Amino acid sequence: MSKLGTLGARLHRGEIGYDFVGKRKIWYGVSILITILAIAGLAVRGLNMGIEFQGGAVFTTERTSVSVSQAETYAEEASGHDAIVQELGNGGLRIQVAGVDTSKSDQVKEELAKDLKVDAEKINADLVGPSWGEQVANKAWQGLAIFMVLVVIYLAIAFEWRMAAAALVALIHDITITVGVYALVGFEVTPGTVIGLLTILGYSLYDTVVVFDSLKEQTKDITKQTRWTYSEIADRSINGTLVRSINTTVVALLPVGGLLFIGGGVLGAGMLNDISLSLFVGLAAGAYSSIFIATPLVADLKEREPQIKALRKRVLAKRAAAAKGESQEAPAVARTYDEEPEDAAPAVVGPRPQRAQPSSRGRGRGRPSGKRR
Repeated sequence: MSKLGTLGARLHRGEIGYDFVGKRKIWYGVSILITILAIAGLAVRGLNMGIEFQGGAVFTTERTSVSVSQAETYAEEASGHDAIVQELGNGGLRIQVAGVDTSKSDQVKEELAKDLKVDAEKINADLVGPSWGEQVANKAWQGLAIFMVLVVIYLAIAFEWRMAAAALVALIHDITITVGVYALVGFEVTPGTVIGLLTILGYSLYDTVVVFDSLKEQTKDITKQTRWTYSEIADRSINGTLVRSINTTVVALLPVGGLLFIGGGVLGAGMLNDISLSLFVGLAAGAYSSIFIATPLVADLKEREPQIKALRKRVLAKRAAAAKGESQEAPAVARTYDEEPEDAAPAVVGPRPQRAQPSSRGRGRGRPSGKRR
């Protein structure tokens, strides 16, 4: 068995473990700091919304010798708006300009044809009206809200409302971090980005439900025992599924990282960045929140229940009594040593010497050692 498999088996059996729940204030602080940075980036830089959301025009040209940077300059001068230019596989260019309406698109198209030295009739122009983009944005937010409501209802029925609330906080945590990273990096937000967000929310929810299912199973009839508190059992649930969460996250991140860093960065397929960045950041944030946020938050909420509070007191009282009993035995042993005479032989570490067995001679029922004459 591999070392990771051995570690996972020992974690599942509870032989070893890390105190995730006990150090939850540290994880809360880290999450709050990351969330503040994400919100600050969103407030300062804002999101780079694609033309699907704010309207605009996309011009596709045939093969040209003009570079991408020169084409961006020409497009911004012709339209008066920021432009995004991508080089296509056939040597042509895809020029995206936001804020261009139908009346101005023909003028921009003619000026681009002159600057790029191509035939205006061979430039394909696709227009997206701002009203249509606004409808797409509203539908995206509606879909996200419906998803959240259904998640909360399902978890409240399958588990309990505390787990539903913790899962909702974890999902909002993941969305905030992903959107903040988009604002800081400046990647364009497209419908592909929305698809990526919904995908990572489902993955994060799956990872969280795995831990919740283990926690529900282990806390069944928890008040009938006095060995573990709820927080300690929650910690065991996290440790028991820790290796599984790490494996699934790494396996999911590898192909997404290939899309983001190789496809979008090395090969220059910029359109892959729309969905791959949201998947990469969201998968990592989802794995973090399911371990460090969702389950510790459930433990916090459950520890406030009267029954769980009483259980905690009983467990701690039992441990204190056991520790007190052990401490009382130690002085008694010391007093025994103090009462020994000074010339007593020193104690020997090891097995005790056995007493000499009484001779069978003289016993009424014992067999004599010699032959009977």
